[in-house]
Amino acid sequence: MEKRFYQKEFETMELDKMRALQSERLVRQVKHVWDNVPYYRGLMEEKGLTPDDIKGIDDLHKLPFLSKADLRDQYPYGLLATDLKNCVRIHSTSGTTGRRVVAFYTQGDVDLWEECCARAIVAAGGTEDDVCQVSYGYGLFTGGAGLHGGAHKLGAMTLPMSSGNTERQLQFMNDLQATILCCTPSYAAYLGESLKERGMDGDKNTLKAGIFGAEPWTEEMRRDIEKSLGIKAYDIYGLTELSGPGVSFECEEQAGMHINEDHFIAEIIDPETGEVLPEGEVGELVFTSLTKEAFPLLRYRTRDLTCLTREKCACGRTLIRMRKPMGRSDDMLIIRGVNVFPSQIETVLLNEGYSPNYRIEVDRENNTDTLDVYVEMNPDQFSDVVKDINMDAADLAAAIKNMLGIRPKVHLVAPKSITRSEGKAVRVIDRRKLHD
Repeated sequence: MEKRFYQKEFETMELDKMRALQSERLVRQVKHVWDNVPYYRGLMEEKGLTPDDIKGIDDLHKLPFLSKADLRDQYPYGLLATDLKNCVRIHSTSGTTGRRVVAFYTQGDVDLWEECCARAIVAAGGTEDDVCQVSYGYGLFTGGAGLHGGAHKLGAMTLPMSSGNTERQLQFMNDLQATILCCTPSYAAYLGESLKERGMDGDKNTLKAGIFGAEPWTEEMRRDIEKSLGIKAYDIYGLTELSGPGVSFECEEQAGMHINEDHFIAEIIDPETGEVLPEGEVGELVFTSLTKEAFPLLRYRTRDLTCLTREKCACGRTLIRMRKPMGRSDDMLIIRGVNVFPSQIETVLLNEGYSPNYRIEVDRENNTDTLDVYVEMNPDQFSDVVKDINMDAADLAAAIKNMLGIRPKVHLVAPKSITRSEGKAVRVIDRRKLHD
């Protein structure tokens, strides 16, 4: 099969040329931020730096970090690097904790972002002949706008469905013969479940690919979605702070996400010390925006834990790849002294044949952490007698203990009793924070 690229010049660029391009853009970006963002200029001055100290990407490590706390403290305009009249749009994070983060976009920023998303759609097999159903949320959330714009750049027919209204989603998917689905993985799983209920298994729809992101998902969940929808499921990664989805994306090899490194420099650091780690080591992912005009972030700490590799990819792209994030350094749960990532529990559930619909509740009783895992049964399991269900719960608790080293209390609940998410799935409720 002929390999297709959206912007082959950049996607297959030789490493020395990419480094030269990154260095040129970094020097220009540092000067732009120094001249236009007093807050970041102050951080540089605290380290005794001026733009003259940054001569290329080998000097990147000298620059100070930015964190989400900085973005919240400077809300709304403190990190804006251009006149407001040059901005055409904002997007914002969900704001579940503290102040929202608001990101600004010039028209140039929007164009480059949409090109990054178009690269992702092409990498998933998309062409101008496809029908792209965008079921991410629209509005302040970046998911809908990003993939919508990417599909337009490519010239594909675009269905701007937004999230929710599952009956309408399925009707349009069927009537307009959608071939590429873009949404969160949890909503993709729900759509697959809904299709099955209507006797429309994976081989009875026109979908060929899905581009899923905005929340963590495991390889086991990927296989379940691929089976239920009859597609190949591709991961996409992004942050509102950097632009949105399209910072990195999977190709047909599904062996990590290619980072659009002509626009973003990725580093991996030790989350405790800030030291830059070598290729292949797991640490916190840090990004520097090279081409953003309105809201350029230098050395932004994502809190996502992953690793990078430059091993050759069979797809022909030379862009560095990042592994699917394995958790976050800031919402990792510490339960009875043990580090716990929700993705570990999800892996066990899917390996044991359970639904990807679950909820983790952590609390503290008598100064001891408690861990409760609520898991939906499938209809066959739900028909079992209570004694069998209790045995299944005990077996599942044992399997989770083998993974984590601590034993949870498992609650097997009725099918569809856990609320479905149309945006980012809420998997964890940690009530300890309310007590502390």
